[in-house]
Amino acid sequence: MPTFDMDPYDGDENNYMPQEDDWDRDMLLDPAWEKQQRKTFTAWCNSHLRKAGTQIENIEEDFRDGLKLMLLLEVISGERLAKPERGKMRVHKISNVNKALHYITSKGVKLVSIGASPIVDGNAKMTLGMIWTIILRFAIQDISVEETSAKEGLLLWCQRKTAPYKNVNIQNFHISWKDGLGFCALIHRHRPELIDYGKLRKDDPMTNLNTAFDVAEKYLDIPKMLDAEDIVGTARPDEKAIMTYVSSFYHAFSGAQKAETAANRICKVLAVNQENEQLMEDYEKLASDLLEWIRRTIPWLENRAPENTMQAMQQKLEDFRDYRRQHKPPKVQEKCQLEINFNTLQTKLRLSNRPAFMPSEGKMVSDVSNAWGGLEGAEKGYEEWLLNEIRRLERLDHLAEKFRQKAAIHETWTEGKEVMLQARDFETASLSEIKALLKKHEAFESDLAAHQDRVEQIAAIAQELNELDYYDSPSVNARCQNICDQWDALGALTQKRSEALQRTEKLLETIDQLYLEFAKRAAPFNNWMEGAMEDLQDTFIVHTIEEIQGLSTAHEQFKATLPDADKERGAILGIHNEIATIVATYHVNMAGTNPYTTINPQDINAKWDKVRQLVPQRDQALIEEHARQQNNERLRRQFANQANVIGPWIQTKMEEIGRISIEMHGTLEDQLTHLRQYEKNIVNYKPKIDQLEGDHQLIQEALIFDNKHTNYTMEHIRVGWEQLLTTIARTINEIENQILTRDAKGISQDQMNEFRASFNHFDRKKTGMMEAEDFKTCLISLGYNMGEAEFSRIMSIVDPNRVGVVTFQAFIDFMSRETADTDTADQVMASFKVLAGDKNYILADELRRELPPDQAEYCIARMAPYAGPDAIPGALDYMSFSTALYGESDL
Repeated sequence: MPTFDMDPYDGDENNYMPQEDDWDRDMLLDPAWEKQQRKTFTAWCNSHLRKAGTQIENIEEDFRDGLKLMLLLEVISGERLAKPERGKMRVHKISNVNKALHYITSKGVKLVSIGASPIVDGNAKMTLGMIWTIILRFAIQDISVEETSAKEGLLLWCQRKTAPYKNVNIQNFHISWKDGLGFCALIHRHRPELIDYGKLRKDDPMTNLNTAFDVAEKYLDIPKMLDAEDIVGTARPDEKAIMTYVSSFYHAFSGAQKAETAANRICKVLAVNQENEQLMEDYEKLASDLLEWIRRTIPWLENRAPENTMQAMQQKLEDFRDYRRQHKPPKVQEKCQLEINFNTLQTKLRLSNRPAFMPSEGKMVSDVSNAWGGLEGAEKGYEEWLLNEIRRLERLDHLAEKFRQKAAIHETWTEGKEVMLQARDFETASLSEIKALLKKHEAFESDLAAHQDRVEQIAAIAQELNELDYYDSPSVNARCQNICDQWDALGALTQKRSEALQRTEKLLETIDQLYLEFAKRAAPFNNWMEGAMEDLQDTFIVHTIEEIQGLSTAHEQFKATLPDADKERGAILGIHNEIATIVATYHVNMAGTNPYTTINPQDINAKWDKVRQLVPQRDQALIEEHARQQNNERLRRQFANQANVIGPWIQTKMEEIGRISIEMHGTLEDQLTHLRQYEKNIVNYKPKIDQLEGDHQLIQEALIFDNKHTNYTMEHIRVGWEQLLTTIARTINEIENQILTRDAKGISQDQMNEFRASFNHFDRKKTGMMEAEDFKTCLISLGYNMGEAEFSRIMSIVDPNRVGVVTFQAFIDFMSRETADTDTADQVMASFKVLAGDKNYILADELRRELPPDQAEYCIARMAPYAGPDAIPGALDYMSFSTALYGESDL
């Protein structure tokens, strides 16, 4: 099956959050975080699934067949996905999950390491990763605050909303929310009557969290996604769980007021300046710390004092590995972060028309890189020295260790071999056991020959150790002599046992032939009886009269074979009696039963009796099923007669509505009246749909799964009916929007007809929507002279969702609009008017009331030099206000 790679970015327009590295790295999750994600993601999914009248209990189990996953995507997107597979086989489940993953990728998401097979297998980590991707795309991606979006936008929204509250400092989506005050502040900011914020205490997080979660569930329709214990009991709550929960608050409170938007615009200007100053301080500190660590580490790496023992050198190597695994990686991250911070700062300063940042002497990025190069050179030399020293010490003990290893392996192999060769087990063995013992003995002889080479190697190594005057040569020689003596004894015992096995084999071959004859005839007869019993007891499932008639015919044919089967049974029992006579006559010592089969005469007789009992029971079951299938055929025809009328009627109405929506007969009001009358006629057809539903229920209750009399299913009818109602309602809404646009823009009916004629002409596929290239051709035909950049700008206006098509409503909006981009002075004037109201000035106290305290004072301090001598005390006019915020060069 295909595996999808997922990259959360698909172009700059998505502003889609990147997946954290800690998710993908070996698919490891902290258990507490996994528990929080399970609970949060399950609650989030159920908050949408309950709209469809269902829910999930176990997030990795309930999405395995893909059905509820597809339903979840349909609910949150408002779109219909491909028809799911209803089978229970694995291939059906993988198909459904793939349809869901294809739909996700169609929304501009690239999947990374998330495929259908792990989801179907119930892989919890992959399932949580997939749900998190869905949450990012449909709940977080579209969040936009000022010029930030997704995670950054959500974090900025939380900071703006909670800024006036004491003890609330939202910097992230984990520990900033542990005391519960952040959740309470969000609720109080928008619904102050729900929470008495003054009574909350920072040292009582359980009460704060429970208060926020209970109020959100009761009054804001935000389901309880976490318990207070989940957050308080974790050193660092799971970021994804918190983001999911907070995004629910955002969607509940979205729609900020104009005054707050204007204030946020001012805050952003101030925040940029403050952020740049903080980045400069952070760079200086990080560079100093990194250079100091390099200065301390290089002398340690340059120490080449040798050790006399392998243990001491291994300890040095382990210390070096600890340095590589634990001490260096954080510094690599710091170096990378230093370069990122430096480049980010320079970019922000350049975009703000500020001078470039020049670090202190010796702390430039190049200085840090040079110092880092010296560190890596010392590290490489130290590692090479360590490995050379270890190889030198290993060489001294290699030869002696090699002898010990080979001797130990040989001694382990020979253990118990003499006892095995002297055993008399063949005296009571059956023929099959004798043959097995012979093959086993032949394998042992081969194994014995293969070990000859090892014995020779052991002797050669012992000789070499003697020549090199090894200090423990006496013990080596004694051990080598024992191995050689034992080897000679094993050879003699092997030959003696081989001769005894071959004599015993010949005595049992005659009896074995009779056993084989019995087994050859008893096995197929036993299989036939078992198959017959299985078939007679099998619970058959049929769907048509023809199928039950086929089963009845097969059963009659089976009953005709019973007399011949009884004759075969007698012949098989005769063979067994002959074997018993031979054993008694020649006093053969039989160690067991027939080695070729486990079947005995008692089993054959018992199964034969069972077959004869089951035949009349099968007769009765077939008669009852035949009557049931006759009733099912009547229900099929009753449903098909209605469905074959309703299905084509729905299709015809859909085509007629499509023609009405693109034709230009009469005014828009005439078209609207015509469509509403059409809608009334469609609604009046509902009783026939209800009657068909009743017939369908009877079919379901009878467990009928197919109907050859019609190609329409109830699901087809339902989907067609819903699409018909949706299409007529959408078409009416489009006409109403065109009327609103016409009246608001002062467009005449002739102009509307011209717009429609142009649109219809370039809508080459007649889908009611122009593709991008057709739209470009239309603009050129209307006199627009533009390049690719200008066309991209126009497409971003008429197709903000990047679907790649232009609707008629977007087309007439664009054609009637005569606006241009708002310049910086317009933005300043809009902000000033919102804050000033009907006055021509702004009081400093008003800024303090609308902005966070530190940013308000910062702004007022910058504005102070521009207040003229004739100004109202404590007041700022428009020119002072705009110059302080944007500078004289922008106005």
